Amino acid sequence: MFTGIIETLGTIREIVKEQDNIHVTVESEITNELKIDQSVAHNGVCLTVVKIEGTAYTVTAIAETIQKTNLGSWKVGSQVNLERAMKLGDRLDGHIVQGHVDQIGTCIAVSETNGSWAYTFEYDEALNNITIEKGSITVNGVSLTVVNSKKNQFSVAIIPYTHEHTNFHDFEVGTKINLEFDVIGKYVSRLYSNK
Repeated sequence: MFTGIIETLGTIREIVKEQDNIHVTVESEITNELKIDQSVAHNGVCLTVVKIEGTAYTVTAIAETIQKTNLGSWKVGSQVNLERAMKLGDRLDGHIVQGHVDQIGTCIAVSETNGSWAYTFEYDEALNNITIEKGSITVNGVSLTVVNSKKNQFSVAIIPYTHEHTNFHDFEVGTKINLEFDVIGKYVSRLYSNK
């Protein structure tokens, strides 16, 4: 369980394909605090630490994860948003995030607006995911509030701190991102669609 509040950025140092799996080695300032078997969200994807060596650690993604996320497009040198699992008793500063990406979205607009940034994302409506105005959404692991909700797209506004301390500063039109829709919204939507 995560909150969508990014702790730090990590840099991908190595990507190794083994059959249908991908092993990703990430260098990060939080490596010395990690343990084998610990869950860490990488751009919103919950992955398990399988190896730690110096300032880098390795996680493994299986075919299911690769198919449903943008992990297959990660490259050596890319930065990823990192968040460790929340501790019981901590403040929930973002919203309830499972680290289970629902689908990939695409950035279709970026604009700077007098000190903040506005991003618009599009997603495949066939998967029946929804956003609502002022509702929560997770984009590459970042907990955000939906500013403008349409049938298969939504917008968010980013403060300078988030722009600087996450990989949002690398987004441009066409960038593929991981989306996790609000878990409460998903349950409500499923309830109504079953009636």
